[in-house]
Amino acid sequence: MRAIRTGAAPSTLDALTLSDLPDAFAPGPGEISVRVRASSLNFHDYAVVAGMIPAPQGRIPMSDGAGEVTAVGPGVTEFAVGDAVVSTFFPDWSEGPPPASFGGVPGDGIDGFARETVTMPAHAFTRAPAGWSHAEAATLTCAGLTAWRALFVDTQTKPGDTVLVQGTGGVSIFALQFAKAAGARVIATSSSNEKIGRLRAMGADETINYREIEAWGPEALKLTGGRGVDTVVEIGGAGSLDQSMLATRIGGHVAMIGVLTGVSAPVSTALLFSRNLKVQGLTVGSRAMQRDMIAACEANGIRPVISDTFDLADLADAFRHQIGGKHFGKISIAI
Repeated sequence: MRAIRTGAAPSTLDALTLSDLPDAFAPGPGEISVRVRASSLNFHDYAVVAGMIPAPQGRIPMSDGAGEVTAVGPGVTEFAVGDAVVSTFFPDWSEGPPPASFGGVPGDGIDGFARETVTMPAHAFTRAPAGWSHAEAATLTCAGLTAWRALFVDTQTKPGDTVLVQGTGGVSIFALQFAKAAGARVIATSSSNEKIGRLRAMGADETINYREIEAWGPEALKLTGGRGVDTVVEIGGAGSLDQSMLATRIGGHVAMIGVLTGVSAPVSTALLFSRNLKVQGLTVGSRAMQRDMIAACEANGIRPVISDTFDLADLADAFRHQIGGKHFGKISIAI
C-alpha cells in the first residue's frame, strides 16, 4: 500500500515521503480492516508534520479517515464488509470524561490515515452518514465533531441564541452550519471580503472584517444591541481571547478550540470574572458524540464544504495550501 511517513524528528513538510508498505494485517478479535479512501486536513495534523508536535520518524500522519470495511474479525457485529465508516479522533474514548492524553490519537500517538489500508479495533470507527462520499465523511472526525461539541455538548445552543464563529476553516464552517440548523443567529468574522460574501450566502446573519475592524469584540457586542453573543467558537487562541470575551454576554460561553494566534498571552481576568464567563477548552469529542452528530447531519441535510482536493502523494502541497489560508472549509485528501 501507499503511505506517507514523517521524517526525522522534528518533522518538516519537505521530509514527508511516499512509501510502499505492506498492506494492513488481517483483523483479529474485535477488529476491522478498512480500505481508506479519503482524509482531510486539520491544524493538528499540520502541527505533527511540521514538527510542532513531537512524533517519531516514520509516523503515518492524519487523524481523519473514511473508507469501506474490507474484513471483520471475530466478535464484530456493528460492521459488515462493504460498510462505509469514518474514524474517531480518540479511538478509546467511547463516552464520559475526555482522555488525559493524545497517546492513542491516529496520526499523533499512533499511525494515522495517510495510507491505503488499516486494521484497527472496530470502536475506532463509526458508520459514515448515509449517502455521503468518503471525502465528505472524512471531514467529520476532527473539525465536525469539535464544532458539534462546542455548540451542543459543552453548552446547549438553542433557537434564538447568537453564535460567533471565527474565520472560514473547517471548524468554523461546521459551526455556522450547525448553529443555523439549530435556529441560532450567527455572526461570522473573516479578513477577506470575498469570503465574507460566501459566509453570507451560507446563512451568516452578520459579518465582521477583522482586518478593517480590529476591535471586533465590541463590534459584535453592538450587533447584538449590547447584550453580547451566547457562544463564541474561539479558534484563534490567546491572541483573540480578549476580543471574544468582549463579544460575549454576561454568563456566556467561550469554546476555546484553537491556537492560531498563539499559545500564551496576557488575559484580562477582570473581564472574565466581571462578565461571569465560562471559557472552556475542548479537544474534539467522544465516539458517542460523533454518532449523535452524524444523526443530526442526516436529519438536517447538512453536508460539509470541501474547498480543495489533493492526492495522497501531494500531501505536503496540501498543507502548504492550508497554511496559505486560501481555502474555505475543508481540504480533502484522495487516497
